Amino acid sequence: MDPLTLIIVAIIILIILGLSIRIVDQYERGVVFRLGKVIGIKEPGLRLIIPLVDRMVKPSLQIITMPIQSQKIITEDNVSIDVAAVAYFKIVDPYKAVVEVENYTRAVNQISQTTVRSVVGQFNLDEILSETPKINQKIKEIIDNHSEPWGISVTTVEIKDITLPENMKRVIGLQAEAEREKRAKIIAADGEYLSAAKLGDAADIISQHPIALQLRIMQVLNQIAVEKNSTIIFPAPLMNSISDISNFLKTENMESGKPKENK
Repeated sequence: MDPLTLIIVAIIILIILGLSIRIVDQYERGVVFRLGKVIGIKEPGLRLIIPLVDRMVKPSLQIITMPIQSQKIITEDNVSIDVAAVAYFKIVDPYKAVVEVENYTRAVNQISQTTVRSVVGQFNLDEILSETPKINQKIKEIIDNHSEPWGISVTTVEIKDITLPENMKRVIGLQAEAEREKRAKIIAADGEYLSAAKLGDAADIISQHPIALQLRIMQVLNQIAVEKNSTIIFPAPLMNSISDISNFLKTENMESGKPKENK
């Protein structure tokens, strides 16, 4: 065989090998079609197929992050909102993902949009804002049920953005402010109730020990004096007490000034 023929044969062999060799990555699986019929699933590694007879499709088994575009939804209480979400899914059966559905990514995207619009519309606005995890779980279950025959498992669905009309934002702001005022008044009332109970206990103790009231008045006056107020108001009981003390001192002085009788 002359050298030219050998070169031609070598080139043909290299071309055949180039068409035959396939590399399947670790995160992929190779679905092999022979004359249009699936003959098997190839595991990761170096694989050979028959050129012009076999065809290999390599779907990825990695988790796919798919944004669900924002769409207008009317809630159960007739509020128009825009909701955007994100779904995470992966292929668990390469054969079904390639054979059962034409484009599994587009199919999951379309069923996700429909499901989000349908499920969110079953709740009122307050439930959507407060029970998001419950809604996410319900959306995930519905999408997963639809995608299971395609060999696809939906791992997570999350609502990531809820856009409200401006008038609803103002209403919710007023509602939140009213709720805060309500809590503040309840807390203040509880404080007044506890304070009244303690004052009642203190009054019972003071009624048994009258001098305690005078001591308390003295403490209050001491606190007022520290603040250097220009005007100090003395309570009537204190004035009566001071008057009694003054009369007592006068009586003592008068008695001490009388001459003592000789016995």
